[in-house]
Amino acid sequence: MTNPVQPTHSKTVGYLLWIFGFLGAHRFYFGKQISGVIWFFTLGLLGIGWLIDLFLIPGMERDAAKKYARGPADYSVAWILQTFVGVFGIHRFYLGKVWTGILWLLTGGLVGIGYLYDFFTLNAQVDERNRAPGESLALAQE
Repeated sequence: MTNPVQPTHSKTVGYLLWIFGFLGAHRFYFGKQISGVIWFFTLGLLGIGWLIDLFLIPGMERDAAKKYARGPADYSVAWILQTFVGVFGIHRFYLGKVWTGILWLLTGGLVGIGYLYDFFTLNAQVDERNRAPGESLALAQE
């Protein structure tokens, strides 16, 4: 009997971000930074790619589950915080990055540059946190 891969990202959050998908938010969420940038600059391939993604999100969710580690930090929570209040650094506080959270809070996400940086790296930041020594042990005991 095979052990199915546990999801790390939520289809529901993916579809919520898909509403803003012509800017690539859902693609960044599922770890597809290159196509996220393309969607951002082309408005979702002039809306055509955005509509096609309506049907591709379940596959993107499965791919993300294979790529990223589960753990105490939830990808969906981090991405909702990043997307909607990221310039205030709330997602960084959530990940335990207090000093950069304060920096983001005082500078508006380093005047937007840090906000964009986090769109590219947030999955890796959550993954790193979830793979930290002791974090997987805490998950196994739950």
